[in-house]
Amino acid sequence: MTRHQREASLIVMILGVGVDLTEIARIQRALEDAKTGRRFRDRVYTAGEIEYCEGKGRGRYQSYAGRFAAKEAVMKALGRGWSSQVTWLEIEIVRDPAGKPLVKLHDKTSAFARARGIQELCLSITHAGGMAMAYVIAQGKRQD
Repeated sequence: MTRHQREASLIVMILGVGVDLTEIARIQRALEDAKTGRRFRDRVYTAGEIEYCEGKGRGRYQSYAGRFAAKEAVMKALGRGWSSQVTWLEIEIVRDPAGKPLVKLHDKTSAFARARGIQELCLSITHAGGMAMAYVIAQGKRQD
């Protein structure tokens, strides 16, 4: 391998970005709906996300909304909306030991990201004024 090939193999590029803004009250209404709330929750959130959000007590709707926004932002950064290749439950928002939110992809969604050359998804989530916002940067190597 030449020096140029070694250097090129180290270059990481931004392959996509995604941002989403979600009304906390809208997510609260969806989750509290007597007819569809449980189905919505189980269709969008993993068991670990539900456990985390429910553990937040009064702040749980902020956490649910933040995760919803994060999943939407991930889909945008992947360049693909919800589909058979990218699904809600295969995008999981977890936390590292210091509390930083991380994106964990599973199954077909993980394979889709790898096929696009995406090696890392950087995530930031914030809440203010009744809104939750998430921003995602997809980094990796462009697949030619």
